[in-house]
Amino acid sequence: MTVVIHHNPDCGTSRNVLTVIRAAGIEPVVIEYLQTGWTRPQLLALFAAAGLTPREALRVSKSPAEKLGLTDPATSDDALLDAMIAHPILVNRPIVCSPKGVRLCRPSETVLPLLDRRPEGAVYKEDGELILDDSGQPPA
Repeated sequence: MTVVIHHNPDCGTSRNVLTVIRAAGIEPVVIEYLQTGWTRPQLLALFAAAGLTPREALRVSKSPAEKLGLTDPATSDDALLDAMIAHPILVNRPIVCSPKGVRLCRPSETVLPLLDRRPEGAVYKEDGELILDDSGQPPA
């Protein structure tokens, strides 16, 4: 199974999702989008596959979105896409692609339906919070 993660190594959620994927025995293709940037066709395809609008994919916290005036509901999708291309940090992450679909994986356990197998044993977030219990299920 080929899995692609659009990853920001400075983001805890992105690192946690990468940990879950690897714990499932999958070595994903890791795209560090802050280095590679985005293209308009790439973003449009990812958002369409994930069922997201540019507004839904906009990262507001810890990004320049507000400073750039992008949180105004009147801001068009085209303007958001232009800003995301100019400032890749504006795209919420991580976005994971697999043969089972594409998804913005926040919280971390939302990656599970995209994988063909679950990790064996418990998986924890960096802060010690349980992501998956010993049976590979999110905690109740």
